[in-house]
Formats: sequence, C-alpha cells, structure tokens
Amino acid sequence: MSQNFQTLNMEPYFNRTQQQTWPNTVFYSVFLQSFYDSNGDGIGDINGLRQKLDYLKELGIGGIWLLPIHPSPTYHKYDVADYYGIHTDYGTMDDFKQLVKEVHEKDMKIIIDLVVNHTSDQHEWFQKALKGDEKYMDYYVWTDDKKIITKEENHWHEPKSEVSNELKGKKYYGFFWHEMPDLNYDNPNVREEIKNIGKFWLSEIGIDGFRLDAIRFIYPENEMGKNHAWWREFRTAMDEVNPDFFMVAEIWGEDTIIAPFLKHGVHAGFNFDVSFKIIASIKDGHDKGIIEKLIEARKLYNKTDADFHDAVFLTNHDQNRILTEFKGNADLAKVAAAILLSLPGTPFIYYGEEIGMLGMKPDEYIREPFLWNLPGKDPGQTSWIEPKYTKPETVPPLELQRKIRRGMFQHYQELIMLRNNSDALTLGDIKFVDLENDAIVAYERFFKNERILVLHNISEEEQIIDIPRDYLGFNKLIFSSQQKVQRKGLKLLIDKHSSIMITIN
Repeated sequence: MSQNFQTLNMEPYFNRTQQQTWPNTVFYSVFLQSFYDSNGDGIGDINGLRQKLDYLKELGIGGIWLLPIHPSPTYHKYDVADYYGIHTDYGTMDDFKQLVKEVHEKDMKIIIDLVVNHTSDQHEWFQKALKGDEKYMDYYVWTDDKKIITKEENHWHEPKSEVSNELKGKKYYGFFWHEMPDLNYDNPNVREEIKNIGKFWLSEIGIDGFRLDAIRFIYPENEMGKNHAWWREFRTAMDEVNPDFFMVAEIWGEDTIIAPFLKHGVHAGFNFDVSFKIIASIKDGHDKGIIEKLIEARKLYNKTDADFHDAVFLTNHDQNRILTEFKGNADLAKVAAAILLSLPGTPFIYYGEEIGMLGMKPDEYIREPFLWNLPGKDPGQTSWIEPKYTKPETVPPLELQRKIRRGMFQHYQELIMLRNNSDALTLGDIKFVDLENDAIVAYERFFKNERILVLHNISEEEQIIDIPRDYLGFNKLIFSSQQKVQRKGLKLLIDKHSSIMITIN
C-alpha cells in the first residue's frame, strides 16, 4: 500500500431528529426455551426474559419477537393446544402480563408468534371433532375421496385414535405434519375464533402485534385470492382494537408472491430473497444483485401498498445459523450483519447471532441455549438440550465477548447504535451505487438532508475504489469494521471482508 494514503479517523455520529417510528426498529427473535432460566429447571422462561430486558436495551433492541409460547406437546410449540394460555414451562399469564408491562416501560415493543394455519391434534377443537361434534368437525378439513387423497398422500392422515361413526373412513388434512391438522377457513366460525384470539392478545394482554406463521397455506395455492382476503379481514378486525399493531408474516416466496398479502393485509413479509442473496454473495465474494433485488421488491411493494414495511433478516429458527453458513468465519458474518443493519426496512436478529452462535439442522440444534457465561458461572443458563455446536470452547460466552474489542458482540452493538441514531438508516430510502466492481456492495441511504454512503468489501482481497463524483464531498467516517480506512485523492482502500459508512455533505 502506498505511503501516500491518508488514514481516516472514525467519528461518533448522533444525528437523530425524532424518536424511532414504530415499527422502524431493530427486532430480536427469542426462543424462550433457550434464553434464560429463572427457576433452575434448565428451561428458559418468561421471568428469565424479564431479567434480561436490560441486556436487550444494552444491545439497542426496540422490538422483541417471541417464538410460540402457547401450551403445546412439542418443544418448538408450533402445534398449539390452547391459544389463550401460556405453556407451563414458561410461566403463567400473570408472568406474561408483567413482562409486557416491563417491556413497555423500557420503551420496547413485543410481538408473539401466532400459528393459525393449523392446531395441535391435542387441541380441544380437534378432540371434539374426533368425538363427532359436528360444529368442530367442520373446523378441520376431512375427506374420504380417494382421488383427492391420492393427489397429496403425504398431507392426508388417518386419526390415531378411535373416531365417531361420522368420521370413519375419512382422513384429515395436515400439510406440515400428522399432529398438526389444518383449520378450515371456509368455515366462518373458524375465522371468528381466530379474530377473537387476536383481539384477546392485543386488548386483554396488551402485546403490540404478531409474527404470522405459514400464511401462504391457509387456503390451497389455487385459491390464493381467498387467502389474501382472509388476511385483510383479520387486519381490519385487529385495527379496531389497536390501529398501531404490527403484523409481520412468514411468506416463503418471491416479492411477487409477498406483494398481494401487503394490500391492506399484513404489514410486512420476511424478505427471503434478500437474505439468500446476502449469504450467496458473501460466500462467493461477488455481489449477486443484493441491492438491485431489494429496490425492485420495494418498488413493487410500494405500488401495492404505500404504507408497506419490509422485514429484512439473515437467518431464522428454520435455517442454519449465519456463522455456520460461513463455516465459522467471523469476518464474513460481520459483513453480513453490517449489510443487514444498514438496509432499509425492519431488521430482525435471531437470538445469539450477536455472539456468533453456531448451529445447523435438525431444528433443535439451531435453537440451542444462549451462552451467557462460562459453565457454572450463571445460574440462569438453560440446559434443556445438550449443545452440539454452541459450546464455550467454540463460541465465547457473552460475558467474555463484552471484553473483546471489535468482537462480534461489540460489532452488533455499534451497528445497532449507529442505526438507532440515524434517520437515514432507520427511516430513509436506498439508492444503488454502481462502482463497476462486484467485490463491493455499495449504496446510499438518505432521508431529508442526511446522506450516508455504505460500502462493503465482500471479497478475499483489499479493494481500491474510485470515489464517485456524487460523493466527493464526504464529511465523516461514521462506521468501520476494519482497523484503518485509507484515502488518497479520489480513491479509497477498503480491506477484505469489511464495511464502512461515510456521511455526505
């Protein structure tokens, strides 16, 4: 490197003119079972999360998404047995109400997973259906038509127990699993039940919204119009209770599939396409159109609903953990985090990403216990499963990471703090910057008079770039994941696997 390069010093940056606008905040996804244990049974619980709210504030989190908390026969709880209850391992409804109160006192919001495509086969509705109760038989989808069953043999199931005469010879539909029978949304009573459940959690318990599971599967693919209409119906009912509630949905599919759900329906869909492009680009060391794809989706969403939100993320509870995707390379995971937290939309962080937790399928091993401290140092450490990937010898616990300069935890904390203090990053739009170098992911974030140039070198080699003329008047280096940022005239030198952000006059 030429000695004529000048080192740029990073400067603190606080330019907020308003409080964060809900839901334009950083969300943190919590699997209670693995988070923090308040009563010594090895299972994380509600009161354990209450004890760690200050940690989430320290990290800069503004919203909490809880994976399912309802009574359920499985550890993951995506088969709900009672929509009005709390799983006993996690605590009581009074515990949960206190959690919601304390979350709000700390100026955070909380949403819960709402799983309404199907119930558990242990749910009272399904048990009554098996006994021949006509009302509840029609809550589910049954057939004895062999032609229909043959088309989807894996999704039609025989009841495990004795059934009433009315159901003999019939099978029920369960898209995901035989212990998860699908609900019949052609039945108006089912739709009313689900709306009443939503109203209960918003009005009686005071939560701030829902993450909706598997919303593409409420109706068959060839009846997608009915699917969109249902979620508009649900949205209207929830708006009557709390017009400020937030509803983000799992919609596996491209932006053209997500967009129709946004039209006065769900507020946001998780942007899987952008997640996949971030991971693939960093693995390859060449940009595969991350920003172009994001902008294309945002334009489509805006045409569908001008009040749209975009939920961006890296990985979640159904995918291998981000550091495992990068084979333990922390520098790659840091670049991914920097991209995520500098994009427009509402970013979601899966618990433990900020300490570099590892994990790959089966699902139990991407939901391993959060590591708070070395063994025996923290009584709240959960132990419901023996970790296979995230252990003190593979992942430094949080208490050690707090002392690691430029470690994963500090990296996340600095990025979130910067985002929280920038209108451009929190509320602003995005513009692609073409450097004619696919080793660099480059874009501008802007809001009113605030402009930030964001540059990520995703390659294995340092890159020298020509500063575009529109950005010659840059003011401050406000973020850098590398030790030094070098400038010489109209050129910038960016280290391999690093990110920088610069304000523009």
